[in-house]
Amino acid sequence: MAGDSTKVAMSSSLPLDGRVAIVTGASGGIGRAIAIHLHSLGARVVINYASKSNQADLLASELNASAPSSHPQAIAIKADVSDPDQVKQLFTRSEEEFGSKIHILAHCAGVLDSKYPTLANTTVEDWDMTFNVNAKGAFLCCREATNRLAHGGGGRIIMITTSLVGSLTPGYAAYTASKAAVETMTRIVAKELKGTGITANCVAPGPVATEMFFAGKSEGTIKMIADACPLNRLGEPEDISKAVGFIAGDAGEWINGQVVRVNGGFVV
Repeated sequence: MAGDSTKVAMSSSLPLDGRVAIVTGASGGIGRAIAIHLHSLGARVVINYASKSNQADLLASELNASAPSSHPQAIAIKADVSDPDQVKQLFTRSEEEFGSKIHILAHCAGVLDSKYPTLANTTVEDWDMTFNVNAKGAFLCCREATNRLAHGGGGRIIMITTSLVGSLTPGYAAYTASKAAVETMTRIVAKELKGTGITANCVAPGPVATEMFFAGKSEGTIKMIADACPLNRLGEPEDISKAVGFIAGDAGEWINGQVVRVNGGFVV
């Protein structure tokens, strides 16, 4: 097991060479794009998933096939982020598999109610499910990261939230409230981690062309949302992964305790 010192010597031109990243919710969508991008920057990546084992295993195989090293550079680990024991085991297995402290947590796992109910029509069950995954899951992963990430530099907690916290769009009360809780928590954690060299930030996407975004929306609604962006398109997962990659590297060290909205101007 590597020690707490994390000022990784840059033996190559890759900015994340020698670092290990856990990406939750990485079997598809934004999480998948983040895992691919962090790997391209030199990180060894843990592809966390809850149910889509085939997609996660395939991604790990593809990343390993593209790496010059004979040692695995990507592994897939199943864990329900709302279960504290499974979250703890996710970090333990990641450390054991790579023989290293974890340097980066990119927390992407989340759920969205595709019925888009008003608050008046939101059931207690749907509210609880949303908060159980989005807020409790973020808390458990962030708590584990504060206790387990390597100290001394290069430690990054990056929580994926949403620009809906800025737009306050009807139909997203539970989802937006759960992500607002994560943003508040992360800003406090950034201060609590003083002296560790670990930064904590949120990246808040706007509308991104993923399976979760498209669920339950009509063609007309999708076009209306895309037209509302000054760049006349939906975001792509790669738009978000590039911002995460910057914050994850040494160049992003001075970004701390922030919510970075990455939405093409959709929400200002």
